[in-house]
Amino acid sequence: MPTALITGASRGIGKEAAKLFSASGWDLLLVSRDELALRALSEELTNSGNKVFYQAIDFSKPDEIYSGMDLLLQQGLCPSVLINNAGVAWTGDLLKMSLESWQWLFQMNLTSVFQVCAVVIPYMRERGGLVINVSSHASRNAFPQWGAYCTSKAALDSFTRCLAVEESQNSIRACTLTLGAVNTTLWDTDTVQSDFDRNAMLPVEKAAEALYYLAQQPSSQIVEDITLMPSTGAF
Repeated sequence: MPTALITGASRGIGKEAAKLFSASGWDLLLVSRDELALRALSEELTNSGNKVFYQAIDFSKPDEIYSGMDLLLQQGLCPSVLINNAGVAWTGDLLKMSLESWQWLFQMNLTSVFQVCAVVIPYMRERGGLVINVSSHASRNAFPQWGAYCTSKAALDSFTRCLAVEESQNSIRACTLTLGAVNTTLWDTDTVQSDFDRNAMLPVEKAAEALYYLAQQPSSQIVEDITLMPSTGAF
């Protein structure tokens, strides 16, 4: 039975993806900082008969990531697909951003992905596998008030391409899911100020379906990126 490791799994895209993968018979390794939400989701999905393990990790604290991921992988499941979905956003004038906020954003959107990959991929190399990094169309565009976010996602795209080249000899593939605006709780966070029409955004179900499509690709091929946008285009 295949296994998916999903970060940011307690809400939004990650939670919806966990439900979809579970319904399709996958075992799951779930990560989020919200332990209560992870426990409730794990109990819900375990009823499907598959195995579900979880670990609460705060990705803003780098030292927690290595030990937390090790504990999760000691449960005995080896991921065939790693989905780096956890991420944050920050809006405001680029050069008025504090260094602390800049470092937090890059820790969450880029460095934590590097750390997770550094722990998980060595486990995957024996059997091969796929890494899916959830990116944004902001990685390819410049939006006022979103400069730091754009930069962090552009760096994530570059990291993904470099990872794919280096790990190809180990039968590890890497790709991105590039998303336009998705109606998630990200828009409710204190670090994001926007008045976008959330009804025009992509539903989390469509993002989860795109992740599952990527995960189903045979090892003989790679879809390097899927770009999924609302029909209204960029906000």
